[in-house]
Amino acid sequence: MCTLRSYPLLPRRHPVSSHETEGTTTSPRAPRTPGLRVIRGEGQRREEPLASRDAVARVLMEAGADLLLRRISPLRAQEIERKVDRVLDLFDRVDAAPVLMPVLKRHLDELEALMRETREVRAARR
Repeated sequence: MCTLRSYPLLPRRHPVSSHETEGTTTSPRAPRTPGLRVIRGEGQRREEPLASRDAVARVLMEAGADLLLRRISPLRAQEIERKVDRVLDLFDRVDAAPVLMPVLKRHLDELEALMRETREVRAARR
């Protein structure tokens, strides 16, 4: 049986105090550490055309967030989910039968119209 007491204790890491860092300067061009970065978006969301599965999936996530924040009704969220499911199914079917592309395009246009209306309603509630 292995317990935590069987492992050697590691020394604790203490935060660096301010007197230890006095006299040191940091270069403005210090190497960046990997992680999150700020993307300048000017505070406005760009309207993305629904031309890929990823864009359609983002619509579903947007609707889910709006539902959780109570910016849209459960009925509207359900309608968006239904249309997204239909469009994603059509994407798969178009891969096998490209002749269905006009049907996919029509459903994408309907989903875009529904999302445009949803965003307008959401903006009016603010």
